[in-house]
Amino acid sequence: MKKTILIAGFGDIAERLVRHYAGQASFIGLTRRPGRAAELRALGVIPHVGDLDAPATLQHLPRVDAVFHFAPPPGTGTTDPRTAHLLRALARRRPGTLVYISTSGVYGDCGGDWVAETRPVAPVSGRAVRRVDAERQLRAWGRHHGVPVIILRAPGIYAANRLPLERIRRRTPALVREADSYTNHIHADDLARLAWAALFRGRAGRVYHAVDALPLKMGDWFDSCADAFDLPRPPRVTRAEANEVLSEALLSFLRESRRLSNVRTVRELRLKYRYPSSDSLLRELRHARGQMSLF
Repeated sequence: MKKTILIAGFGDIAERLVRHYAGQASFIGLTRRPGRAAELRALGVIPHVGDLDAPATLQHLPRVDAVFHFAPPPGTGTTDPRTAHLLRALARRRPGTLVYISTSGVYGDCGGDWVAETRPVAPVSGRAVRRVDAERQLRAWGRHHGVPVIILRAPGIYAANRLPLERIRRRTPALVREADSYTNHIHADDLARLAWAALFRGRAGRVYHAVDALPLKMGDWFDSCADAFDLPRPPRVTRAEANEVLSEALLSFLRESRRLSNVRTVRELRLKYRYPSSDSLLRELRHARGQMSLF
């Protein structure tokens, strides 16, 4: 018998998941915009109008077998009221399992160290603080109600349509290599597939790193993207120079460096990555561009 699955936060990852696993479950998409109903139906998803910022609209959520919680916290504050509102609504009709996509930013700066899921969280940015609050709410709720909650901590998500090409074209500087920070990646398709694997194979209360196996210095990532599209590589600057020319939003990412281990993810979720490294996609795109140039 097919599971009925509610997806809260119906964006790119949710759409990829639905397309990949169409026919294997019945999907209900929570959307705050009634105008998206036709779009969801075209994907084979049953739309349910409700707004995580307006708890009264969540009173009639359907009973489901599982929930994918992909909705981000609000952009301000230190807590995640959206997760609180969703959990309050689900408490009356408890699902069998809940899978949440969080962020690897919960660890803060690790000085480039390798990081396992057992490392204590130490969020620095506001967005990471709100994610830690969401994780704590979810795990406590799961224990209280006897619902398995699985958390995926994801880093920078990329895909063919999610590459930093505009940044590269703008010639936004990157750091010189000796001062650069490590960054981790996951292809959007693999993140969707990991969420599905977590639903069936994840352990209750468990955290998994949704990352590929090859962390990169941030500037090396930009160079690889530039090379794949025959663009000039970004200029390199020192950290002192970066403080003068980069926005605070960009600087916040450069202040954190870590390499996430995916050993637990591979061992327990047993998913074969379609893109085991970001270079796998870039090689694919280079090949496709080369084929197009022949015609």
